Amino acid sequence: MDKVFVAKKVAHKLWSTEAAVDNALTEAADFMSVMIKARSEAGAPITLGDGAQAKLMDAVKALSEARSAMIAVHYELKDVKESLGIRTRLNGLETPPNGKFEADDVRMQDVG
Repeated sequence: MDKVFVAKKVAHKLWSTEAAVDNALTEAADFMSVMIKARSEAGAPITLGDGAQAKLMDAVKALSEARSAMIAVHYELKDVKESLGIRTRLNGLETPPNGKFEADDVRMQDVG
């Protein structure tokens, strides 16, 4: 199978995994906000739900560590791609117009 095709398949899965981790982190942060506001709106004491809030903070920390690990995966795979002789071009874009690169923005070519 063409190694550029395989590299694109891996890159797309990498990007979707990175997005999933970011989305999970955003959801957890939103959940924290809702929990705090709900306790306040219910007029409940600050101690109510403290254990759940602490556990959620543990989850947020774990998601943050997962995000850092995905960044490390990204850079490791960049080295693998280069060792395979695959070069990436971004269709002349310096930065993406919407803050992130889309699949059609990225072009790979076998140079090795």
